[in-house]
Amino acid sequence: MAAIVGIIGGSGVYDLPGLENVSERRVETPWGAPSDALRFGEIAGTKAVFLPRHGRGHALSPSGINYRANIDALKRAGVTDIVSISACGSFKSELYPGLFVLVDQFVDRTFGRQSSFFGNGCVAHVSLAHPVAPRLSARVLEAAEKENIPCVAGGTYVCMEGPQFSSYAESLTYKAAGYDVIGMTALPEAKLAREAEISYATVAMVTDFDCWHPEHDNVDVAAVIAVVRKNAEAASRLLSRLLRDFPKEHEPCPVGSDRALDNAILTAPEARDPELLKKLDAVMAGFNVRQGLPNR
Repeated sequence: MAAIVGIIGGSGVYDLPGLENVSERRVETPWGAPSDALRFGEIAGTKAVFLPRHGRGHALSPSGINYRANIDALKRAGVTDIVSISACGSFKSELYPGLFVLVDQFVDRTFGRQSSFFGNGCVAHVSLAHPVAPRLSARVLEAAEKENIPCVAGGTYVCMEGPQFSSYAESLTYKAAGYDVIGMTALPEAKLAREAEISYATVAMVTDFDCWHPEHDNVDVAAVIAVVRKNAEAASRLLSRLLRDFPKEHEPCPVGSDRALDNAILTAPEARDPELLKKLDAVMAGFNVRQGLPNR
């Protein structure tokens, strides 16, 4: 299977410089409209699809993003691997503003979002023990090292609902729990990518120390955007290098993210809701082929 890399750009990352043979297309999904039109192109022969998570002009709040539509649209575009870029706050002094963190675990503190494609009529429980595709994340780290971009491998990302930043009590609680960074968008994004059998990795760009740090000002939008803008050039170099060196064929995921549905669906074929299956045509396409089932 040919590799097609999906890039989801977060705050301050609204485009992917260096793309060649560029075209745009709005992709319709049964879950509604994605955040924006998909931007198709390639770098050094590697096909890429870019989607600004918040839309151009940053029109969508973290809670207002249609995550299901975004992931479904990327799946329909043939994306095999997703690299997500997002801003985050840090709970550790050594994770300083400007540093990139390749998180490998998540804690979900959201409560107002649709976090699954499945439900009544087709029940599925995918494994999220290892929510990040390790081989994909390793390739991102290698690209960062080649570009001399400060980057740390591993860490736990707390995803809060937002749009407000943390209270002081919340910040101290998460820090005491040993978590590394906090953001507002990695979930349910990572969960949905796993259900759609797309390998997923996150680049969390540290912009601030949340509000726990006694020697730093409390986080605000102006401070965050100032650091994001400084990081934008580094993020562009990282992604360009990643795509230049990316293998032409999709690499099987060691934790099975690209076959996540094989042992996840509990509902018997004869009991599955036909209307829900229609909406799941892209998400379940690979699973149906492997099972010898028609793709409705």
